[in-house]
Amino acid sequence: MARAATGLGVRDLARLASVSPDTIARLERGEELRAATVEAIQAALEAAGVDFIPENGGGVGVRLKR
Repeated sequence: MARAATGLGVRDLARLASVSPDTIARLERGEELRAATVEAIQAALEAAGVDFIPENGGGVGVRLKR
């Protein structure tokens, strides 16, 4: 959802996070990745304007920064 909200393609996000496009695909399929890899992808999405929302009764989520 976060990638789609930014309009980034799989290859774009992979380049920004310094991972392979296959790694992005694995993440989106729900496969388990190393914590450092997930952190790199999250940092790239945050730099692209995504805000990660912690669980607040309605579950975790994302939104675009203002």
